[in-house]
Amino acid sequence: MVGMLRMRRSRGVASGILLVLLGLWGGLIAFIGPYFHYAYTPDTAWTYSTARLWLEILPGAATFLGGFLLIATNGRHVAGFGALLAAASGAWFTLGTVFSPLWNHNVPLGGSPASATVVMRIAEQVGFFTGLGVVIVAIACFAFGRVVSLADEIETVTPIREPVTTETVPIEP
Repeated sequence: MVGMLRMRRSRGVASGILLVLLGLWGGLIAFIGPYFHYAYTPDTAWTYSTARLWLEILPGAATFLGGFLLIATNGRHVAGFGALLAAASGAWFTLGTVFSPLWNHNVPLGGSPASATVVMRIAEQVGFFTGLGVVIVAIACFAFGRVVSLADEIETVTPIREPVTTETVPIEP
């Protein structure tokens, strides 16, 4: 029972690396996207706002942390927490702009896509929030399933029997 919470570190590494990269993307794209004409308003690079903090920086940092926990640990409880943290932050990427009018006087936070064409506006919405969040949730749920599944490295214990000797030894008086 003691070894049941341990797992091979390789169980969460691939998912963890993907989540770390997606967390970096989600947290930094708002600041470096304007260099590539891929931005939300305000479409100037390295402009900070509380909307960016709540909708991009914090969920990006939580995804990064969840991915890092999946990479760094070999304990199931820590890796499971990392996967759940990443899944929650992915859900926040997807739904944060929808729920933001609840605390912002009926005005959605995050701005609007800055591109002029419809295709680029859709690509910005998907790349900044909706699609990014869905991909993070999918990878985090896959990682969580791998973490909590029964370990295939548990070995069955077979007792070793010593050979029975057939020789009799006389007892000395």
